Amino acid sequence: MIRIFGHYVSGKIVLLVGLELAVLLLAAYIGISFQFSAFGAVVPDFNVVLSPRVGALPFGMLIVFTSMGLYQGDVWENSKSLQIRLAAAGFVGCVLAVAVTQMMPSFQFGSDALMLSVIVALAGSGMVRFALYKWDDSGISKPRVLVLGTGSRVSNFAKYAERNRNHVVVGYVAPHASEHYVPLSDVVPLGNQESLASLAERKAIDHVVVAVRDRREGGLPLQELLKCKLKGIKVSELPAFFEREYRQVLLESINPSWIVFGDGFRVGSNAILKRIIDVVASATLLLLSLPVLAIAAVCIVLESGGPVFYRQERVGQRGRRFTIYKLRSMRTDAEIDGKPRWAATNDDRITRVGRIIRKLRIDELPQIINVLNGDMSFVGPRPERPYFVDSLVKQIPYFDLRHAVKPGITGWAQVSCAYGATIDDAIEKLQYDLYYVKNQGLFLDLMILLATIEVVLWGKGAR
Repeated sequence: MIRIFGHYVSGKIVLLVGLELAVLLLAAYIGISFQFSAFGAVVPDFNVVLSPRVGALPFGMLIVFTSMGLYQGDVWENSKSLQIRLAAAGFVGCVLAVAVTQMMPSFQFGSDALMLSVIVALAGSGMVRFALYKWDDSGISKPRVLVLGTGSRVSNFAKYAERNRNHVVVGYVAPHASEHYVPLSDVVPLGNQESLASLAERKAIDHVVVAVRDRREGGLPLQELLKCKLKGIKVSELPAFFEREYRQVLLESINPSWIVFGDGFRVGSNAILKRIIDVVASATLLLLSLPVLAIAAVCIVLESGGPVFYRQERVGQRGRRFTIYKLRSMRTDAEIDGKPRWAATNDDRITRVGRIIRKLRIDELPQIINVLNGDMSFVGPRPERPYFVDSLVKQIPYFDLRHAVKPGITGWAQVSCAYGATIDDAIEKLQYDLYYVKNQGLFLDLMILLATIEVVLWGKGAR
């Protein structure tokens, strides 16, 4: 993982972005060369693609690729989904480029050159991704990880490690006799007179993760860890490794001293700039979305009558309560018994129009008013209802930490995991929310906004 402005980005993704940028620049040059040669003109130097009039196309395509979810980890696992998204990205990029050529006659791309560039770009991107997938699938590039500890702290970590594609957990080592919270088949025993350092060398380990809770009386073999580090083997504590690799904060690892003395949790940094961006973006989005809101409002009235808007109390920054605005997507008697509950899969309380606007997230658009009012931000943890907050605070430690920042229309948890309706889901969402609170910044906000486009376009996690 590579840290960019406080946010961890997969090195594999950074490599992919770099290679695809080179492919896009080459595609733009091939298109321009074709256009010049067709008119018998001298083919320009490659530097022409770096000019603002031409370079905007490759860099614009990168943004389109990102918004289509082509840099999400799970897109590697489904070749059909990858093909569909590449085709959709090519179509959107082509439409945008044609629009630019109409608005800017001086733009150096003709229609034939543009089509050739898009074809080359998509073909090149497909080949790059196929090569990287084969390289990644071979396991050569995956670090081999050895975990020191088999206690309760690694029980949840082991579940994440099973579905992770970025590294291989070779096994778990118990520093002394203790109860194992991982399968015995995953426990790596130390041989007679074998040290941790020699075991790591024998197993070709690249990274040792320390997950020992009790470090007294030899529980933490510092000398052995020092030998590992001096042999070039990375050594990390479990909380840091989990945050870096999974972009979450492991709830079991949190304690007050870790929050106080560790990096991050700089609440309030860039607050003024973020507020300016919120106001400008909200006003712009409100104007652009008025036709969509009007059509949705008419459909709601035609199906089930009024009211069009739905008001609900939510918990915001520092526990302050406020009224959130949404388009009504459920029946008016959805909670006639007065008991709040999460939406379920195929929830029969949702209307036909409601299913559409929830799938496309159109029902969330009125929250722009909350952003303009200052109750919410564009990006932040999703605000919960007081009933659920009161319950979750009692069941999940440090749940209140998510209220350190303003809630958002979209957030890191919303683009990273599916809709949650259980305590376990709430814990996983909280781990993503705490990662955002800890590492918040304008770069992370931008990544979340681009990922939100993918969520809306492909309907991920909607109920």
